[in-house]
Amino acid sequence: MPTSAPPKNRFERRRAETRQALVRAARQILAETGDTSASIQAIAERADVGFGSFYNHFESKTELFDAAVTDALEEFGQVIDERVEGIDDPAELVAAGFRLTARMADSHPELMCILRDRGLAHIHSDSGLAPRALRDLEIGIASGRFTCGNATTALSALGGTLLSLVALRLDRPDLDGDEAASDLAEMVLRMLGLAADDAHEVTRRPLPDLAR
Repeated sequence: MPTSAPPKNRFERRRAETRQALVRAARQILAETGDTSASIQAIAERADVGFGSFYNHFESKTELFDAAVTDALEEFGQVIDERVEGIDDPAELVAAGFRLTARMADSHPELMCILRDRGLAHIHSDSGLAPRALRDLEIGIASGRFTCGNATTALSALGGTLLSLVALRLDRPDLDGDEAASDLAEMVLRMLGLAADDAHEVTRRPLPDLAR
């Protein structure tokens, strides 16, 4: 899960561990059922913390579940970032993001369930994959690699297509996820301005291994 600066002392470490346990429990609930009506007592029991500890960290369940979504999206962005390190071509970064996301339906199912159910409201958020994708789109436009005029509008199209891929992978586990992801990435790259042959070549380049 995403990490920040390490707590300075034992009290802060325990406090951070309790908060993360609550967030982890909320993430599990979102991925399993999506039912945010679970009682605070049930959440605390799942997190293996005392009931009273909840209000030391969150004012409401809404705040907790919002934190859980943010935590999951940030982990998603970090996983993709780690795998595409060293790739400079904005088009290849877009394609790799699609293809790695499809594979994460198997390697990170909890993340993908949360992304499918909660991701639409976060396409333009300041955490997760959104700011990273926006950066790559802006670089692609500035360099002439992409011919679309507005990175924010392009992010809407890219994000919506990515979410549809996640839903497809989770709803149709029998489908060839790599092929579906490459096909959708190719369509997106053509929409961004790449020629057909170029888009096809980019989406079939060797892909970093999620297991590393």
